[in-house]
Amino acid sequence: MTAEDLPLAQRSSEDLPGHWLLARLGKRVLRPGGRAMTEQMVADAAITGADVLELAPGLGRTARLILDGGVDSYVGVESDDAAAALTKQAIGDQGDVVVADAAATGLADASRDVAIGEAMLTMQTDRAKAAIIGEVARVLRPGGRYALHELALQPDTLDEDVKTDIRRALARSIKVNARPLTADEWRTILQHNGFEIEKVSFAPMALLQPRRMIADEGPLRTLRIAINLLRDGSARKRVLAMRATFRKHREHLAAIEVIAVKRGG
Repeated sequence: MTAEDLPLAQRSSEDLPGHWLLARLGKRVLRPGGRAMTEQMVADAAITGADVLELAPGLGRTARLILDGGVDSYVGVESDDAAAALTKQAIGDQGDVVVADAAATGLADASRDVAIGEAMLTMQTDRAKAAIIGEVARVLRPGGRYALHELALQPDTLDEDVKTDIRRALARSIKVNARPLTADEWRTILQHNGFEIEKVSFAPMALLQPRRMIADEGPLRTLRIAINLLRDGSARKRVLAMRATFRKHREHLAAIEVIAVKRGG
């Protein structure tokens, strides 16, 4: 059995994917653009009165934000049993959580008004990205909105060798085969799979910077995370390595929000 075969709770700090390591340390905001971009994305998605699908809801923080937005219904689709349980705990009986693959949700055709996904397409191959986007297009009604909060490479003209170097550095650091796209590549893959682009915006990729940490987590939780890092040497080594990777490539990394609309509305 490899480390990847173990449940998340049983994996060592050395083996955990970066976002779950941060969650174990107490971090609750795990998206590249922070809480502010998540809140803006949800507002831009116009969720009030909508039937909403969230892909890979993780800890359930965005799920709570969605439910507080006055939606008609909520369903989360999460492939990991432990993460699905966390989301279910966060939302109680206010929505449903389905354990399924994002590319095969099992939901009915044209059954949702809005789909939301954060920091999950980045972790997929280009083929898997297209499959997931195609599935979203299937379950959305015509004119439905797909709201994304992902990691982007910049500028659009970035050399392919530089892209490859950044992706390899991210994979070594966060232990997930991250494949962020440029803004133009995000637009293209969405357009090729049935969407028109309504909005694109950016924020700094400052996930582990002190100012962002305090803005996202608050002073007390940030202090608790720091104490947990001091107590766990292997986790501290991993987090410092992740931060060093983000800082090294900060010129070419950004958080991106995209609002796309399914054709036919």
